[in-house]
Amino acid sequence: MTTVTDTNAGRTATALRNLYLVRFGFALAWAALLLLTGPASGPGGVALLVIYPLFDVAAAVIDLRFSKTARPAAALYVNLALSLLAAIGLAATAASSVPATLRIWGAWAITAGIVQLIVAVGRRRLGGQWAMILSGAISTIAGTGFILQAGTPTASLTSLAGYATVGGVFFLISALRLHRTVTSI
Repeated sequence: MTTVTDTNAGRTATALRNLYLVRFGFALAWAALLLLTGPASGPGGVALLVIYPLFDVAAAVIDLRFSKTARPAAALYVNLALSLLAAIGLAATAASSVPATLRIWGAWAITAGIVQLIVAVGRRRLGGQWAMILSGAISTIAGTGFILQAGTPTASLTSLAGYATVGGVFFLISALRLHRTVTSI
């Protein structure tokens, strides 16, 4: 177990733990809504698809605001921009084309996964980051899968629910590990 002795690092670990718990809850709720409502091409379905990267934008802003140490700020700003571009792309395509939507989501998953990997490696000393490192790597693989799935006749957006759920579980694991780090200070 990693222990954090710096007070600022302890505050950062606490803030990240809380953010990761919120991200876990959001991911599960979003995945459930996607499965229950189906990613229909109506305004509700489009909104549901756009909300996920917009939530990522909000999480990056919160991360930048409250993480005083061990924050690769440049990578977080890149993530913020990529997520905003993904939301715009999804808003433009989600109502008209499942393959285009999967390609945009896939490109976002690849790039956001790389950024998540970079940020987590930079935060290794805080503890609990191996789950974020693994999540970033898996996100890049999943993104590639979404792009490949877009070229098949059975392309479906429901697979995005699994992506969100797995990502949420990794946020939970990291939050629990960070909790252990914070309580050992």
